[in-house]
Amino acid sequence: MKHDALLASPFFQHMSAEELDEIIGFASERRVAKGAVIFTKGDPGTSMMAVMAGRVRVSSISSDGREVTLNVIGAGEIFGEIALLDGKPRSADATTLEDTVLMIVERKHFLPFMLRNAALVERMLEVLCDRLRRTSLALEELALFDLPVRLARLITKLSHDYGRPVADGTRIDMKLSQRDLATLVASSRETVNKQLRGWREQGVVDLVAGYIVVKDGAALERLVG
Repeated sequence: MKHDALLASPFFQHMSAEELDEIIGFASERRVAKGAVIFTKGDPGTSMMAVMAGRVRVSSISSDGREVTLNVIGAGEIFGEIALLDGKPRSADATTLEDTVLMIVERKHFLPFMLRNAALVERMLEVLCDRLRRTSLALEELALFDLPVRLARLITKLSHDYGRPVADGTRIDMKLSQRDLATLVASSRETVNKQLRGWREQGVVDLVAGYIVVKDGAALERLVG
């Protein structure tokens, strides 16, 4: 299972069996229940984590108490890599959205291993650049688009990434509460609820057993532009 989980990640998939065995040898496994806090901003940053199963939300809380989701990490992805590299305190909070299995790699073990592997250094840079691009895009959306467009862009992306055809549309197979959606688009739960209610009345989306079903993807695409 650990080999399969690592091979599912672009970060690890080009490694040899021997290299994977070495990582697994110094890594530990942790099972975390849904809604649990993995770490909070300011905690010591001594490790990187790979999600073997489940999903993790990385978020930050502003001085006035508003929470913004910075990223949602799924199976085969890594997080905590910034602290892994610089050894400084965590820069955000991480909580589980589902029951989650993590592989935890301590900095003291992984950094020497990575520095012996030039290809791995290159992939770490790719991960960091991807994180930076996502952050830049999120800031751009906040500055340029109002809530309906931001929410339409989010639901469209989730539909592409996690969508599954059903009888009346595309179901997003990631259960997110309205609070989760609000933190992903930097808005309030009440405002997101109002927008979703309007789209439900128009037949654009539906909510079924906690899952979003996109019934009229073209309408969302027109908003996205």
